[in-house]
Amino acid sequence: MSFDVRKKTVLVLGLGRSGVAAARLLAERGARVIGVDNADNEALQTVAKALWAQGVETRLGVGQLGQVAADLAVLSPGFPPENALLRAVESAGVPVISELELGFRFCPCPVIAVTGTNGKTTTTELCAAVLQAGGIAAPPAGNIGRAFCDLLRHDDAKSAEVGRLDAVVLEVSSFQLERIERFQPRVSVMLNVTPDHLDRYASMRDYATAKERVFMNQRMDDVVVVNADCLSDFASLRRLGAPRQVVFSARGRREGCAMWLEGTKILSVQAGDLLDMAATHLHGPHNAENIMSALAVGEVFHVPLEVARQAIAAYRPLPHRCEFVAVIDGVSYVNDSKATNTDAVEKALAGFDQPVVLIAGGKDKGFDFAALNETLRQKAKLAVLIGETREKLATCWSPVVRCVKADTLEAAVRLARQNAQCGDVVLLSPACSSFDMFQSYEDRGKQFKQIVRTLASGQEISRAKH
Repeated sequence: MSFDVRKKTVLVLGLGRSGVAAARLLAERGARVIGVDNADNEALQTVAKALWAQGVETRLGVGQLGQVAADLAVLSPGFPPENALLRAVESAGVPVISELELGFRFCPCPVIAVTGTNGKTTTTELCAAVLQAGGIAAPPAGNIGRAFCDLLRHDDAKSAEVGRLDAVVLEVSSFQLERIERFQPRVSVMLNVTPDHLDRYASMRDYATAKERVFMNQRMDDVVVVNADCLSDFASLRRLGAPRQVVFSARGRREGCAMWLEGTKILSVQAGDLLDMAATHLHGPHNAENIMSALAVGEVFHVPLEVARQAIAAYRPLPHRCEFVAVIDGVSYVNDSKATNTDAVEKALAGFDQPVVLIAGGKDKGFDFAALNETLRQKAKLAVLIGETREKLATCWSPVVRCVKADTLEAAVRLARQNAQCGDVVLLSPACSSFDMFQSYEDRGKQFKQIVRTLASGQEISRAKH
């Protein structure tokens, strides 16, 4: 898509990974770029120094802007919508778009956009693996790995592939979709819509509306790959002139579905037996949804079914997503630190037939934790609770499962070990954000794995903070 920013002044609000990528791409394409961030710390100062060297002005620790004179503003997805800087830019009449929208305007190839509450990263990886196995140059980007705009730059060796992109597979968040205008995926994938980010959205309807924007510019020759469970959430999919839909279900065959799960087998109307999940490294109905999405994307791009099967069979899930860690005294330890909402925890629990000792808790994101009660009643023998939500969780879950509280992750793992028996699963699946006790969900997962591996080796756990 043609987009000329030469000699235009562009504000980039937020200098995280996406904002930095947008700033660099804009500078490369001839814009005068001003990067702004409310924070000012050592890490940001290092980023700012590198941006200055590339011709990007930077302003850190900015609480207010003076007179706003810009042609465009690009918003990083983590930049709060109520921020005073953003309000000032909007009040001055400056158009505001997301980094996702900016990347699309420079993108030379079709886009596959993967969104939903859970499973986005795995599905993005699976789609890229299937397409690449079929000889299609289609790297994963967006919220996974490299930022979209970084992928489109020409000025470093890593970006040399931009001239030979056949497609891009993007993991797309609701935050990014809030500020799109022309973004038009060739294929959109909607995995699921369940409660999340209710600290940002006033209601589930508002959250679903933000997700629904992924469809808004698609045309008749585009494709929507959508979970049957989501169809009632999106009025736009029922409108006249909607794009072609490929509907899948992990709950058996349903009317209108092209693909569905029966036992461990994924079946389809046209091809019959598509794939047996027992031949993959993925398990559980939630991963069946991810696999069916990747198979549908492969079909759109004419990847032979056997090639797609082989790519999916070879794929191994990323860390912190129901990741097996170790067996200690017959008890399996599983790291699902990426499960930062109740739906992700429910899907993780559903994937186990053994009794589960659940480690949960963290920073509250505004969920109704009672939504997990019936699953906990069926699947969990004990809940070990940590973080700022532990009292809230204990109040909510005590009627259905025995709950104990721990001050640290180390103490939680020890309590879980003391209460687990041979054949049980100890599952870290927090249902909460990590930022009360950890730097990120990755940090939380890494610390869990280190604690478990130390226990498995028979050593004493380090007394460093967890």
